[in-house]
Amino acid sequence: MRHTLPIAPQFYVTAPQPCPYLDGRMERKLFTALQGDGVEQLNNSLSQQGFRRSQNVLYRPSCSECSACLSARIDVAAFTASRSQKRTLKRNADLERRATSPWATEDQYSLFRDYLDSRHADGGMADMDVFEYAALIEETPIRSRVVEYNDRETNALTAVSLTDVLEDGLSMVYSFYRPNLPQRSLGTFMILDHIEIAREAGLPYVYLGYWVPGSAKMGYKAKFTGLEVYHGGSWQVMSDPSAFEDTAHPLSTDPIAEQVANIHLPETRKPYR
Repeated sequence: MRHTLPIAPQFYVTAPQPCPYLDGRMERKLFTALQGDGVEQLNNSLSQQGFRRSQNVLYRPSCSECSACLSARIDVAAFTASRSQKRTLKRNADLERRATSPWATEDQYSLFRDYLDSRHADGGMADMDVFEYAALIEETPIRSRVVEYNDRETNALTAVSLTDVLEDGLSMVYSFYRPNLPQRSLGTFMILDHIEIAREAGLPYVYLGYWVPGSAKMGYKAKFTGLEVYHGGSWQVMSDPSAFEDTAHPLSTDPIAEQVANIHLPETRKPYR
């Protein structure tokens, strides 16, 4: 018997689990598989609607209690570095950028483990072994790059970003760095460098993942000028973080069926029902 893939993507919802950003909340995700023909177009279209990629899956928070997780991106043309961000660029001028194909290495995994053990020891990725890490990096059906930052003098691997190249920008899928160098602000530096990469390539946006009002872990993203968040079905300029505090209200989220009905697919650009 010959099996064929469904013509339209099928959407599913994960089981609730503790939210990693807001205490006392439960997290749930809406997701679909990246498979078959047209994966690039599907990834581009859903990324523009607040979805993120993890290996061959696209997902978006769809929690029953709130809608606080807002997809964030930087409008490259509207970005201007602050004095603090300029100092961060200067502090890291000794790092050399190398963009390669999505291929996992032992040096990357060693840095990845140091980062997790120091920053996210109790997170969902804390137990990832070298094979799972390789899958994180290499299992991508779309155009992806591993962007490494090495010390020019010692060649020591200092920071890494798994980055997707979209039709309208760069998506920083996952980033990690040496945790014992807080004075370098390496997370901020990688975002600043990706803004420069996007500018050089003529791409208008840098996608950062999710920004969560009230979460200290995500507060740094609000410090970038030109930040936009996907809220209420459109991208909105994030000029005042407090304006989005209502997203944590239990009645702020739409029913799953309505969310899926309002997803636009690249084939027709009409709501999928």
